[in-house]
Amino acid sequence: MAGRTIMRLSSLLALLRPALPLILGLSLGCSLSLLRVSWIQGEGEDPCVEAVGEPGGPQNPDSRTRLDQSDEDFKPRIVPYYRDPNKPYKKVLRTRYIQTELGSRERLLVAVLTSRATLSTLAVAVNRTVAHHFPRLLYFTGQRGARTPAGMQVVSHGDERPAWLMSETLRYLHTHFGADYDWFFIMQDDTYVQAPRLAALAGHLSINQDLYLGRAEEFIGTGEQARYCHGGFGYLLSRSLLLRLRPHLDGCRGDILSARPDEWLGRCLIDSLGIGCVSQHQGQQYRSFELAKNRDPEKEGSSAFLSAFAVHPVSEGTLMYRLHKRFSALELERAYSEIEQLQAQIRNLTVLTPEGEAGLSWPIGLPAPFTPHSRFEVLGWDYFTEQHTFSCADGAPKCPLQGASRADVGDAVETAMEQLNRRYQPRLRFQKQRLLNGYRRFDPARGMEYTLDLLLEAVTQRGHRRALARRVSLLRPLSRVEILPMPYVTEATRVQLVLPLLVAEAAAAPAFLEAFAASVLEPREHALLTLLLVYGPREGARGAPDPFLGVKAAAAELERRYPGTRLAWLAVRAEAPSQVRLMDVVSKKHPVDTLFFLTTVWTRPGPEVLNRCRMNAISGWQAFFPVHFQEFNPALAPQRSPPGAPGAGPDPPSPPGADPSRGASVGGRFDRQASAEGCFYNADYLAARARLAGELAGQEEEEALEGLEVMDVFLRFSGLHLFRAVEPGLVQKFSLRDCSPRLSEELYHRCRLSNLEGLGGRAQLAMALFEQEQANST
Repeated sequence: MAGRTIMRLSSLLALLRPALPLILGLSLGCSLSLLRVSWIQGEGEDPCVEAVGEPGGPQNPDSRTRLDQSDEDFKPRIVPYYRDPNKPYKKVLRTRYIQTELGSRERLLVAVLTSRATLSTLAVAVNRTVAHHFPRLLYFTGQRGARTPAGMQVVSHGDERPAWLMSETLRYLHTHFGADYDWFFIMQDDTYVQAPRLAALAGHLSINQDLYLGRAEEFIGTGEQARYCHGGFGYLLSRSLLLRLRPHLDGCRGDILSARPDEWLGRCLIDSLGIGCVSQHQGQQYRSFELAKNRDPEKEGSSAFLSAFAVHPVSEGTLMYRLHKRFSALELERAYSEIEQLQAQIRNLTVLTPEGEAGLSWPIGLPAPFTPHSRFEVLGWDYFTEQHTFSCADGAPKCPLQGASRADVGDAVETAMEQLNRRYQPRLRFQKQRLLNGYRRFDPARGMEYTLDLLLEAVTQRGHRRALARRVSLLRPLSRVEILPMPYVTEATRVQLVLPLLVAEAAAAPAFLEAFAASVLEPREHALLTLLLVYGPREGARGAPDPFLGVKAAAAELERRYPGTRLAWLAVRAEAPSQVRLMDVVSKKHPVDTLFFLTTVWTRPGPEVLNRCRMNAISGWQAFFPVHFQEFNPALAPQRSPPGAPGAGPDPPSPPGADPSRGASVGGRFDRQASAEGCFYNADYLAARARLAGELAGQEEEEALEGLEVMDVFLRFSGLHLFRAVEPGLVQKFSLRDCSPRLSEELYHRCRLSNLEGLGGRAQLAMALFEQEQANST
């Protein structure tokens, strides 16, 4: 009996043996859970456990209060705005730049100490080598009334004593730039600075410490442990240290005598603040190199030279340029080495991607070519040879290759030959015979792409020659995108609209005035209107009816409807009015700072158009001539049906921003040939007109005025930027322009082309011709 029991137990254990680990794990987990519960109940201080209980069960009221208070801390509270009506309203003044409002500061300002003898030599060399790397570069001299070289900001203190010059320089930096920069680097004009390394050093240092960093030197004739920074190699001062030093400058200038400004500054910092110069901080070391006399920078290859932030002394400007060439070549080699390493890493990692090597773009590391999704997005290639290009701006089929375009092609061919010889030498050496075919296109994702068919002469090591035709592909990639500095403009500038009106346009003027009242006068836009009424030789004479009587009545009605509004008008009599002559009349009636918006009777300028006029026309910098949207001839172009109308199908292009609720409308296109609308300042126009009068005199000027428009005056006789862009807010009804035969050949051609292109789209014109042929055949 006992044997049977043992056998049963053994068989039961054999069955349960696979489940024993699971059973032991469950038992151990339950035991640990029970122990944890007992510990929590024993402490009884967990507010969450005490506060959450069963309904009607005992709860700790103090713990409940603590929980509710903690929840209230995270609840958002809406504080209603209340303004005391008895107190006058004070407008909040916003800063000019958001950077000022946020309290952001620039990283580094560089101050260069120069003198009368070296301002036009060494200081100019410093400016040409490092000025484009720093946000601001200032030059300080003790010479009174120093002549400032072009492109340099020079501050003259009027005293060349070293201590005085250093003291006034620090005072000037604190007063004018103490709140705008984190670091101040002070150097002499006989110092060459490796600007990218210095900027990187300032970017790695903490700005919240008092730091005096440079090449530490011992004071002459003393055994002190404190040191000063040698001025020949430059030194960094933190903003916080400059703020602390400012109150002690007057005392240091009277108590410390020194013939060297760097020693004077070091002694002042030690005596007043107890801070000496250091050469290393936060793991960053300031490295410098002392250049021996008559030493050739091209032959210098020591590690101290190659890693230096500053090199001193530099005796002449040519040596400064040679140092800059040497360090620029070193940086370029380092950049190419890093690019090769990155390309090797990309090539190794591409094998592990799903696409494999097929997903590797050329050149490695740059974006793949743009992939068009429709035929309208295909980027076209421009064909060229060494003498001509077959993509001309004026639409001509062939034009000479010249200027920057010719230099661009020549650089691409030279680069192709250089790369071919680098790849195949010494086995083969190539010589260019001529360019067979050339193609280029601009890819916005990559840059300028080139495909060149070159006729080459290949020369082997043994002297054998053979002509070869090879196709090469090149890419000029887009470099770092930089923001171009532009002058500050504001939307608060008043716009003076100028509307020239011919007798033939008088009937359309009331509609323009009504639109002007709705879009400008009603919302109280900061804009005025001047009507320029152009009479013919016999129109408006004594006894003859006034053709602009209705226009004047409509203007008077608007002045009555909108009190405080005054619509000025000027009467001009001209046999052959030109846009420039009419603008001359208006320009004399307004101040030089007036912002003009030259418009037409078919234009409907609104608030958005006026704002873009204010932002794009910059005094002394840029003139803006928008491209309006011209509607097609309604007799040829079918009307657009409202959206959702029965039978509505594909329509021609409609005016941008058109309101669908307005019902049917016709298509159109942006009229690039027209330049009747323009925004510019009166001072810029007067300067261009004065230059025109200086270059053209007498009869030649009279003929030029009859054949020029205002945009051509700015284009030919002004140094301003001319900005042309489509303006979706300017929508004009169809009208045929009056092409005067007195215009120049180019302007007359543009006027005729504008009228022809404004008739309708290609499909609409083809349908009109088809219907006409069908009618003639029947």
